[in-house]
Amino acid sequence: MDTTLQDPLVGQLLDGRYRVDERVAVGGMATVYRALDTRLDRELALKVMHPALATDATFVERFIREAKSVARLSHPNVVGVFDQGAEGAYVYLAMEYVAGCTLRDVLRERGALRPRAALDILEPVLAALGAAHRAGFVHRDVKPENVLIGDDGRVKVADFGLVRAVGSVTNTTGSVLGTVSYLAPEQIEDGTADTRSDVYACGVMLYETLTGAKPYAGDTPAQVLYQHLNASVPAPSGRVPGLAVELDELVAGATARRPDARPYDAVALLAEVRTVRAALGDEQLDLVPPAAREPGEAGGSGEAREPGEASVPGEGADGGRSGRTGRTGGGTGRRGRSAGSEERTDVIPRLSAGLPDEQRVQHTARFTAPPTPPPGEPRRRRSPLSGLPRRGVITILVAVLAVLGIGAGVWYINSGQFTRVPAVIGKSEAEAKQRIEGAGLGVKGVRREFSDTVERGTVIGSDPATNERIRGNDSVTIVVSRGPEIVRVPAVKGEPLAKAEKELRDAGLAPGVVTREFSAEVPQGAVIRTEPGAGAGRSPDSAVALVVSRGAPVEVPDVTGDPVAEATAELEGVGFEVVVAPEQVNAPQEAGTVARQSAPEGTRLAGGDTVTLTVSKGPRMVVVPDVGGDSEGEARRKLEAAGFRVEVEKSFPFLGETVARQSPGADDRAPEGGTVTITLKGL
Repeated sequence: MDTTLQDPLVGQLLDGRYRVDERVAVGGMATVYRALDTRLDRELALKVMHPALATDATFVERFIREAKSVARLSHPNVVGVFDQGAEGAYVYLAMEYVAGCTLRDVLRERGALRPRAALDILEPVLAALGAAHRAGFVHRDVKPENVLIGDDGRVKVADFGLVRAVGSVTNTTGSVLGTVSYLAPEQIEDGTADTRSDVYACGVMLYETLTGAKPYAGDTPAQVLYQHLNASVPAPSGRVPGLAVELDELVAGATARRPDARPYDAVALLAEVRTVRAALGDEQLDLVPPAAREPGEAGGSGEAREPGEASVPGEGADGGRSGRTGRTGGGTGRRGRSAGSEERTDVIPRLSAGLPDEQRVQHTARFTAPPTPPPGEPRRRRSPLSGLPRRGVITILVAVLAVLGIGAGVWYINSGQFTRVPAVIGKSEAEAKQRIEGAGLGVKGVRREFSDTVERGTVIGSDPATNERIRGNDSVTIVVSRGPEIVRVPAVKGEPLAKAEKELRDAGLAPGVVTREFSAEVPQGAVIRTEPGAGAGRSPDSAVALVVSRGAPVEVPDVTGDPVAEATAELEGVGFEVVVAPEQVNAPQEAGTVARQSAPEGTRLAGGDTVTLTVSKGPRMVVVPDVGGDSEGEARRKLEAAGFRVEVEKSFPFLGETVARQSPGADDRAPEGGTVTITLKGL
């Protein structure tokens, strides 16, 4: 049966613009639809958050963060985000629609890939991540489900819903984000992630594409995480004999357990990948791995997962449950697969409230996992009655009754005394208190936190969280929104620049552009003012411009023609630094004197600024042209063209119009820039 027909959004016009045509993927956090933008007549994908989560500030903020983060990336290998909005209970992202499948689908269908194909997919993935890394973002959830392969062969990276700014705090409180098979050790140990965490995930993904299997297996997520922390990723050639050693080294470098031993970011790893490709021959690139399958072969629809590897129920709409996708999950027409067959992104809390007990994962500073039996050795199962001696029927009945009695007591202790925290997110403070008290619990207090997306006075969470089990007589702390956080610009006037910048950072703001102005009141190097001014409210991490004093202005004196030593002393005397240019020039000034200065006379500079002096090596000697008999105009043109100044004398009484004589004379050598006197003919 086509479950799309039961979806209430299919066939609807969302936000007066987007016509929802088909559901293509369903995940724990959102559903992805193929839709039509009726304004632009463009097919796109709509990622719509489940209405039940739309009142949860954390999910909404992550949704909005995804839109803003990806919208800043313009790269052909990144799935673009066009729009973000909300209508009623539906919060959505409008995204680029990519008709095709995911890398996970390819691995299910084909198993291991030839090295050439694996690198053909990895290179555009690294190009996309490199653009994100250089733009200041970390993806944090790189995995085959988030690598889309279009019908036209283009490769795109999707699902930037977990991105964080590289410079921001990326650790989580009591939880680990990301799919367990691709988590870097530092993400597991302390929840931190940077560009090298994405590099690690790409290394694991390369291992999987080359071998058809993930590097680590286990019965529980904790066992997989334990191996990430305590074992190095094995060489792919261990599973695929004949693989080039360069590919082993590439995987080893990308998946080094110490972050500083990996390539710094995806750009650096991409350079290494291209170097390895160039070093391999066609035979090495086209090696057919044993686990490879042709399309349609048996086993092609199975999950590419190690035996015994656990999956964790997740959040994104990237489970790939159905069809082609314009977002992250997707496939080749497979619909209605069970959630249990998917490996999806998850939040792994200290006690995952609301999940069945068997799906909870204990997250500590380091994961410890029970030893896994050697391959082939059966696991021993111990019967709860195996230690009872074979006694008579009466003894067995007594034992059974005792067990039943103990079981009833355990039920009372573990269930009868406990209740679950009711959902209060999105309620007013008064409504939340009423609901908690109605559940038989107490209200321990109210904690107020900033939120950029939830209105002031609205509940954004509780401690313990919604649906967590607590004792029936315990209390709950309500977390209420204080509205957007506002940081006040500190007063830093008169403080040195370095100290002012530190105070801005300490206040939660970012030092911005620094400009300099003259000031007779504020010492040189100290802050005159900030823009915006002290006391102004700004969002956290907003930039604040600083105007710094250059000190009182000093006018530059004229030192051209002065001996270099005298000119230097005069300039230093008014507070300037002096530099003498190494090259001397021909100039009208005498040799050894200043020919020119970098700041002309009267220029206003700050004390400590540098003035450069160029020294004259004397004027250049030039042959004086013969202008005898020329008119005054012709003579002036010739002499000025040769670099001379011209003075004109007239004999008395003056009636003539031609040059009678000149000084210096014709063909004499005279200093360039000097004066030639011409006398016009008289009676």
